[in-house]
Amino acid sequence: MEVLTKLRTNFDKPLVMAELFTQLKFIENLLTRLNIIGVIIAFKGLTQEALSDVLSQRVSFLYNAVVDFREHVHTSGQDAVTVDMLALSVGLPCNVDPALCNALQAEKELDAEADYNNSCLLMVFIAVSLRVLIRSETTVYSPRLDAHPNNCHCFANAINAVAGALFTLHRRGDVEERLQEFLALASSSLLTLSHDTEKVVPSKARESLYLLLDQIVKESPFLTQDLLESCFPYVLLRNAYHAVLKRE
Repeated sequence: MEVLTKLRTNFDKPLVMAELFTQLKFIENLLTRLNIIGVIIAFKGLTQEALSDVLSQRVSFLYNAVVDFREHVHTSGQDAVTVDMLALSVGLPCNVDPALCNALQAEKELDAEADYNNSCLLMVFIAVSLRVLIRSETTVYSPRLDAHPNNCHCFANAINAVAGALFTLHRRGDVEERLQEFLALASSSLLTLSHDTEKVVPSKARESLYLLLDQIVKESPFLTQDLLESCFPYVLLRNAYHAVLKRE
């Protein structure tokens, strides 16, 4: 906990972050669990798309009624989760997964402040741990499949879903702020890869992680490309896309 707290406040100090990172444990366990969550959410997204296609054709009146209701009812907090549950029942995509919110609600601690701090530190842990994926030979982005052999592209689904559900439950209205903090930490961590591991890690793995960061932003309803460019050089993303397309 202490190490993660220090990492959270020293994201702009690469040398300090590198030293603190060596003190972290159970990183592989975290990434494995996150990957599993991402795969489940990705599969669920495919089934939701299929459900939406079928209902829009078979019961278009009911389907369009739910679409209109969702577009014209603006709520927040628990009320927003209820509206999302209605939308989810007809296959519409939601910014916050109500099923995940319900699952996490059962795991909440009695101490609301401690629970909130743990959620913040979890996002810090995930942000600084993404760089470990570079050790895997299967962290290679395929433009043809728009995926990685080790399914790490599903991390984008998992990160956005977990962050949205966690901080919606805390009802502080700061989902965007917490994801911005995540983006700053992840960017700072990945930017040190070219200095720390250039001699021992293939450039294609590093480029694939750069593209994963871009994918996280693209799939997030709370982040924008402007925010990404403010903390991660666009030229690195452009070069990464050029390199993977050239290899393909």
